[in-house]
Amino acid sequence: MSTRNIPVVDLSQFVNGNEEQRAAFVQAIGNAFHNVGFVGVVNHGIPKSLVKDFYDTSKTFFSQSVDIKRSYEVKGLAGQRGYTSFGKEHAKQSQVADLKEFFQIGQYVDADDPLKPEYPDNPRVTEVPLFSDLGKQLYKAFEVSGSHLLKAIALFLELPENYFDEHIEKGNSILRSIHYPPITSEPDSAIRAEQHEDINLITLLVGASAGGLQLLNNEGEWLDITPGEDEIVINVGDMLQRLTNNYLKSTTHRVVNPPRHEWHRPRLSIPFFLHPKSNMDLTCLENCVNDERPLKYEPITAGEYLDERLKEIGLKK
Repeated sequence: MSTRNIPVVDLSQFVNGNEEQRAAFVQAIGNAFHNVGFVGVVNHGIPKSLVKDFYDTSKTFFSQSVDIKRSYEVKGLAGQRGYTSFGKEHAKQSQVADLKEFFQIGQYVDADDPLKPEYPDNPRVTEVPLFSDLGKQLYKAFEVSGSHLLKAIALFLELPENYFDEHIEKGNSILRSIHYPPITSEPDSAIRAEQHEDINLITLLVGASAGGLQLLNNEGEWLDITPGEDEIVINVGDMLQRLTNNYLKSTTHRVVNPPRHEWHRPRLSIPFFLHPKSNMDLTCLENCVNDERPLKYEPITAGEYLDERLKEIGLKK
């Protein structure tokens, strides 16, 4: 463990390393996901300048009037494209809305692609032209880094290195820019993001503009996650936990409110939720089922599971 409460690994050792370095990376990230569910990653391949520029344009977008922002809400898509206003999403076990608003960018495919009916166009923000262009660039960069991480995870699970490739190519991934506005009055029992687990395979999170992210460890303690400079935080999502029959751990986490004297400070964070295509079979892997770890889940596809979860968190009726 690092002083930041999660292990830290160097992705360049897997992407550019020799056989010994690659094997060490596979073991390190696998152990982290089995024991903790979170890991910090350095040399991850996401350009620092791109992250900064997208942060800046996100701040500009969220500083606009509510009417302008709401013009980018896309009805009927359960928040999977465009803007979702403050107070709409909640954790599955809570009916109190999180203290956030966000904008989601989804997969890009050509008009004649067979998957186009599943992937509506992303709304283009005309008031902040660079927001959409930078969002697409960051989306593609996250896809590349995420694919490397899943190759290592496949090897740790004793699967072919390219096991996930066909499932995540043109997958249903989401880039989410989240804005937690300043807190102006005593919250109604809500925190910025109530405790939850992510839905997807893995989440890649570039450092937030303020602290508050915490994970729940095996002893029931909440631990702060404070990424180092140029480090991204990766965590297991429920789809990967389900696929591995709980061998890899989708850890509960939350974003807590700052101390009262910092309520005036907003918070911005940018997670990338790496999803497979909807038709991926999430039936538990045979080598993850044994006497010590009996079968926990019924077969389901990624699309069916996503629908279930979007209803639980209030984004889909």
